[in-house]
Amino acid sequence: MEIRSTTEHDRDAFVDTLFAAFGRFPPEGDRVWSALEMDRALFAVVDGRPVGTAAVYSFELTLPGNVPVPAGGLTAVGVLPSHRRRGVLTAMMRHQLADARARGEFLAVLLASEAVIYRRFGYGPATTTHRLTVDRHRAAPRSTAVAAEGSIEVLRRAECGDLLEDAYDRYRRTQPGALSRPRHWWARGAGQPPVSAAPRYVAVHRDSGGRADGYATYLLDSGTLTVDETIAADDAVTTALTRFLLDHDLVTRVVLKKCPPEHPLRWQLADFRAAEVSDETDWLWVRLLDVPRALTARGWSTDGELVLDVEDSFLGERGRYLLTVRDGKAECYPTGRAPDLSLDATDLGSVYLGGVAPSTLVRGGQIHAHHPDAAALADALFRAERPPHCLHWF
Repeated sequence: MEIRSTTEHDRDAFVDTLFAAFGRFPPEGDRVWSALEMDRALFAVVDGRPVGTAAVYSFELTLPGNVPVPAGGLTAVGVLPSHRRRGVLTAMMRHQLADARARGEFLAVLLASEAVIYRRFGYGPATTTHRLTVDRHRAAPRSTAVAAEGSIEVLRRAECGDLLEDAYDRYRRTQPGALSRPRHWWARGAGQPPVSAAPRYVAVHRDSGGRADGYATYLLDSGTLTVDETIAADDAVTTALTRFLLDHDLVTRVVLKKCPPEHPLRWQLADFRAAEVSDETDWLWVRLLDVPRALTARGWSTDGELVLDVEDSFLGERGRYLLTVRDGKAECYPTGRAPDLSLDATDLGSVYLGGVAPSTLVRGGQIHAHHPDAAALADALFRAERPPHCLHWF
């Protein structure tokens, strides 16, 4: 078996092999794969024929402290049914991680099609998302719900130009766990709505000075108004957009997709039970490729010291690190001190963005705390200023 990089000439064969791995055919006119970076894609080849695919997008990931850093987004992973359980996937994963390190990246991320696959390669679930469904006749607000000043304008997706791109870019820089959306994605319509050019209405919120500071994209069909995403860097703008959607005429229910943890909507309704939570799922998975660089890159809100003993079984590596945080900045060096916590790379990826408390994994028997205060100290250190959330699909 050979693992080789692809070129632009391989794009059609790459997409065909990927879809064959899932027993499907590529939809006609599908522009999603036009954003593939073919210099970061791989073929697994047996007897001259591609039998496996994997690719990486070049993103920025926003860390706690509003720190954007490069991160490779693993995607388009598939192995033909005729060649599964022969080490094809493992070989591609090793090649991909080695390439990311060679490029100087210390983080990799993915969206997992199956939750049982990627832990063995060192990825851990780090963010979650869910859906909120509201019957419109039960959507009366509490009097204390405060919306932002300004106005809302309704546009069609095709009329928005750079507005969506600019508003999303401002938002993702203030949201831990958010990924960048490269300009060529928007230009090519390579993604799910609203990145794609699929028909949508866009509720654009403008501040008192007329500047667009948030949007929500939606489609109304048979009385159900489905919201692809609501983007705003300010909670009051989110409230204004949500209220607009809930007050839309000819609607029996509103479905808000990809909602962040601790979404405030239920607390803003007179009927707390009016917003039904469903489809809660993991979303962004994170893998650390260089523990000291990753830990010193993010911001921290509490001072303290913690010794982490980290095992990376997939790469056959193990290290013990002293993490020292002062005034929001961290230093991290190898140490011979006794560990406070012992954990594997997968669980470090899960707690890294602050969306999973280390104590949860201690209670679950996945992280070992070496003394009674270790879990509480780790919780305080890793906690982010706001829960991490990722909207971007790739």
